[in-house]
Amino acid sequence: MRFDGKVVVVTGAGTGIGAATARRFSAEGATVVLAGDVQKTLDAVAKELPPERTMTRRVDVSKERDVKAAIAAVVKRFGRLDVMVNNAGIAPEGSVVDAKPDEWEKTMAVNAGGVFHGSRAALPHLVASKGCIVNTASVSGLGGDWSLAAYNASKGAIVNLTRAMALDAGADGVRVNCVCPSLTFTPMTASMKKDKKMMAKFAERIPLGRGCDPAEVAAVIAFLASDDASFVTGVALPVDGGLTASNGQPRMG
Repeated sequence: MRFDGKVVVVTGAGTGIGAATARRFSAEGATVVLAGDVQKTLDAVAKELPPERTMTRRVDVSKERDVKAAIAAVVKRFGRLDVMVNNAGIAPEGSVVDAKPDEWEKTMAVNAGGVFHGSRAALPHLVASKGCIVNTASVSGLGGDWSLAAYNASKGAIVNLTRAMALDAGADGVRVNCVCPSLTFTPMTASMKKDKKMMAKFAERIPLGRGCDPAEVAAVIAFLASDDASFVTGVALPVDGGLTASNGQPRMG
């Protein structure tokens, strides 16, 4: 019960890593606010959690006004905010040549903009509670992929924004970290999971030989938000089964 009495906001909480993160914090005693842009999925997750410690809020993280109003509503209802998990994200495919300008702009607005708006709205309250921020980046923010230009750029922005915020907020006692998952089995990757040849390629590249369950990422997010990580800030922590341990060369023999 590391988060008993704490208030946690999770964006993109209706599915995937966000939903698993909401469940994890709730299981450890937190009051959890599930934020996202699809009320139906938020409600489905909320039904699994204790109603007295659960709130949903429909929000478009790319819009500053939306995010500010959501955080204000949380603090008005619960009187505090301890953890901000900026998790919402999208992943359109395409190289710089192939991607449409509006797809680029939307990806940057949701992924990087969502972290900016969420953190900016939450920080005054986190300073008061000596709380923390955990962002969901990606191994795609640490290195490039084929045909994911906008996604790569946005996740790279989250990694370095995390570092910048850790520097700026440290004097106020607020820690800022991010997780960098590799292949994680969420609705976003459902089509990939059905592709046996693709899964075989991932299994060959990932030392642990498999993709990740969202609950495994949620566990790392909970660690970074907990007092167990009280001297950890500015970290981009791979949750990747060892993928980034490789220099990219093929297995020999």
